[in-house]
Amino acid sequence: MSTNLAERVANRRNAPARQPAHRGAAAPQPNLVQFVQSMRGEIARALPAHVANPERIARIALTELRRVEHLAECTQESFGGALMTCAQLGLEPGGALGEAYLLPFWSKKARAYEVQLVIGYQGMIRLFWQHPAAAGLAAHTVHENDEFEFEYGLTPVLKHKPARTDRGRPTDYYAVATMANGGSAFVVLSVEDVEAIRQRSKAKDFGPWATDYDAMAKKTAIRQLFKLLPKSSELARAVAHDEGVRRDTSPEGLDAPPEYIEGEVVEQPSAEQSSVEDVPAEFAGWPEAAEPAAAPDGS
Repeated sequence: MSTNLAERVANRRNAPARQPAHRGAAAPQPNLVQFVQSMRGEIARALPAHVANPERIARIALTELRRVEHLAECTQESFGGALMTCAQLGLEPGGALGEAYLLPFWSKKARAYEVQLVIGYQGMIRLFWQHPAAAGLAAHTVHENDEFEFEYGLTPVLKHKPARTDRGRPTDYYAVATMANGGSAFVVLSVEDVEAIRQRSKAKDFGPWATDYDAMAKKTAIRQLFKLLPKSSELARAVAHDEGVRRDTSPEGLDAPPEYIEGEVVEQPSAEQSSVEDVPAEFAGWPEAAEPAAAPDGS
């Protein structure tokens, strides 16, 4: 070892940087693009018989990684879990068809972005039609100038005649289903009912609630209606995994209950305020996750 201080400083400056050693540290993981490529075989095995295009599922997932901000920064476990749920249910994981949405949330507990899967309006409808007893399903928006009448009870009534022009603002949303045995059921939600449910959603101010409000309001009515109807196993699983985080990419992970994370928007601090505690500056303004006291009731 040189005894000359200047030599020692120069040698240290020119030496390659060393990564800090952590006991039990895992080997570097591939990025999510490589991860999706490596999952193609698992996606192919997970797809239902009537969906035979694993390449399309993988391609859509790669497109979503480039399109949705912060999605590529999510943990592999949550991204893989959401992708496997889409594959096993036969839903496309992108907003083009409105079947399912992959949304990134900052988890304060995990100190990382995680993917939460939101089943879309079209996804719920598609899964309903897989039930052998399904005969019809529709959801509509009622406007203030429409003729609309409904009544619950032993002889329920539902009549809706949309106005031809100038329908006015939305006032209600409803979903109605008929079954092969001749039975039927419907649910009507006022705008205030929909808003109360939206406010409980972790994605209430962005994602499909921001871009496709009308479709999400109809999905809310459909989801309430599903509580009254027989459900296929796929539909029951979709309802269970809607807005949840799945970290198990094995096929059995679809049968395990996901983790539900209540999201809160982290407000941008003003010049007079300090940064939000425990939230990195680059994540400010994005949803913050915290464990709920109890699992949601499925609303």
